[in-house]
Amino acid sequence: MRFRQSAGGRSVPLSPQVFQILVSLVDGPRHGYAVIQDIRERTADEVLLTASTLYDALARLLDQAWIEEVDSPVKDEPAGARRRYYRLTAAGREAVRQEAERLERQLATVRGTRLFSRKRS
Repeated sequence: MRFRQSAGGRSVPLSPQVFQILVSLVDGPRHGYAVIQDIRERTADEVLLTASTLYDALARLLDQAWIEEVDSPVKDEPAGARRRYYRLTAAGREAVRQEAERLERQLATVRGTRLFSRKRS
């Protein structure tokens, strides 16, 4: 997974998996399994991540400094729990914001066309 830089320094487009991981962290830190579950629920099973895909992406996002590992936000987490929690950095928040704006611009180019003229069921 590579993050392409545009002339303006933007890192887009993002893969659907990376975009969904970043969106999952927008509201606060989560551990890996919670990220998988959040994505599954928000996308109605359209984006399904395996643990290996998730952790590969998380490692790359850590290297890119778009996320960082943090202490557990859960007080009284059971002893021996080995969950790693991740949160967005400012750069990660900016990357996901830019990607959301890019996707919105893409959708705007097809609104009003015959592609969307039929009623959705």
